[in-house]
Amino acid sequence: MSQEIQKWPQSDVPAEERSCCCVRQELQEVRPEIDNYIPKKQNIYKACLPGPGIFQCSETGLVFEVESAAGIVYRYATWSTHLKEADQNVWVPAGPLFNIWALPGTVQAVHLPHFICLSDVDTSGCSIAHFEFQKMTIQQPTKVMAFSAVLKNPSFSLLGVVWRKLRSAISLPMHSLVLIFQQLSAANTTLHLYLIPDDISVKQAIERQEMSWNSKLIPKPPPFSPLFFGNRYEVSCNTKVKIRPEPHLPFCYKSPKKQQFFVEIYIKKMAEEIEFFIRDGQNDTVVWRASLRSGDISLLRNVSKTPPAFMKKHKTELCSRMGQLSSILLNLRVEDVINSEEEEEVQAQNTKQKKNQFLLDLAEKKGPKAQEKLFQVLQMKDPFLVEDLENS
Repeated sequence: MSQEIQKWPQSDVPAEERSCCCVRQELQEVRPEIDNYIPKKQNIYKACLPGPGIFQCSETGLVFEVESAAGIVYRYATWSTHLKEADQNVWVPAGPLFNIWALPGTVQAVHLPHFICLSDVDTSGCSIAHFEFQKMTIQQPTKVMAFSAVLKNPSFSLLGVVWRKLRSAISLPMHSLVLIFQQLSAANTTLHLYLIPDDISVKQAIERQEMSWNSKLIPKPPPFSPLFFGNRYEVSCNTKVKIRPEPHLPFCYKSPKKQQFFVEIYIKKMAEEIEFFIRDGQNDTVVWRASLRSGDISLLRNVSKTPPAFMKKHKTELCSRMGQLSSILLNLRVEDVINSEEEEEVQAQNTKQKKNQFLLDLAEKKGPKAQEKLFQVLQMKDPFLVEDLENS
């Protein structure tokens, strides 16, 4: 079982300015496995549930209610492949699409993630699309919660949350994320800023892409107002920076398999603190703001070229403080840095410190490339620790 929960910084925006009151339900997390015999690009997960209870997958956000021990296999699927053009005129994808396999009667209920903000929305528009034999049927959820739709006694194949399009000109309010990455190998300070629906599959695809570009995530809070598909949002700053290709970002749902929209921000000379804003182009209201401080723009540009030096220098601290271990191990397996036997050896150690030490020793034995991958995953999964060690 994994009880690791990503800690994000609190927004600087006063509570009275936040227009969304949706709260995530905290559930017991389970870390999925990845089958060795399945090509890694298919992202096929297996959750081994130990007994009765309600369990949330730490990687996808899927929740399963079971009455006994169970094994469930699932992967992401693509809306554009299955949702026909005629159906797209009626339904809006409102979360990831999943292909799920389980023995009949194994799962009493499944909670499918969605990113619609329910603050001022009629939940009668929420449905679950069920694809079977290339045909879509619409099912009504048993219950609609802030970040998921519950379906009792599900029949599994392809399932995902959809929302009926509104007939008025007003679109649906969406939960969203702002992701900022620093390109460590770029000149001066170069940032990539993404504005996406709060869809974990899209977020993971961006992280993988940015990791391949040798980038570091700079965690910032999400927008404090719901956003709307079809609107354009303008990125601005209180000082002189270059924003390319243009400061406007369209807000829409794009398949995780496609390149997501982002703006590149070039800062020639980093000030002590820079304020960034995102405004709604429809009414010029600020929907997000965050400060980028000189401490956020890390000195990691030099260290990132020699991850072994970072690991050696901070090994004692990493052994005692490294978190998100289950997620780190999963990513290392996906990247073919470690295999299932090595992952089991790490998890078999009887304390957190020994597990971390075993993993660090293993990466060291495998050489610089393995240490570089571990460093990149650590940047993504525990950026506050990396930043703190670099500033210490």
